[in-house]
Amino acid sequence: MKKVTELCAEMALPFVEAAGCTLWDVEYVREAGTWYLRVLIDAPGGVNINQCEAVSRPLSDALDEVDPIEGSYVLEVGSAGADRPLRKPEHFAAFLGAEVDVKLYRPRDGRKEYSGVLREYNGGDVTIDDHGTDLTFEKKEIALVRLHVTF
Repeated sequence: MKKVTELCAEMALPFVEAAGCTLWDVEYVREAGTWYLRVLIDAPGGVNINQCEAVSRPLSDALDEVDPIEGSYVLEVGSAGADRPLRKPEHFAAFLGAEVDVKLYRPRDGRKEYSGVLREYNGGDVTIDDHGTDLTFEKKEIALVRLHVTF
C-alpha cells in the first residue's frame, strides 16, 4: 500500500504540470493538532498565486472524490520557497554547487548548524565545503538540509 504522500503526489502531478510547474514535494504533517497536506511546487522564475490556485482547486476536488486520507486535514498548495528543504536525491543533484544550511540532531564540535557549498550527496550522506574544509555528515546525523538564503 502506498503512503499518503506518494498517492497524493501521483494525484497532484497532472494538475501541477498543467499549471506549468514541477512538483517539488508533498508533506503530510500534524501541527498544533491539525493535519496538513502540503503540495510544494516550483516553476522557472518562481510560483505565483494563480498557479497555486490552478493546482489547489482541481486537486481538492480529486482528493474529495478519491478520499485517500482518513479524517480531516487542510490542503495547502504553495511554493517550495527560496530556502526549500532538500530531501530527495534529485533535489541534491539539482543543487550541487549551491550554498546550503545543514542542521544536525546533535552537536558536532559544539555546533548543530553548518553552512557551506554542497559538494556531494551519497546515499543520504552530505558533503559541504565549509570555508575551504570539506565536511561530511552521515544521514543519521542530519535533521534538515535546506538552501541557504542571504539577505
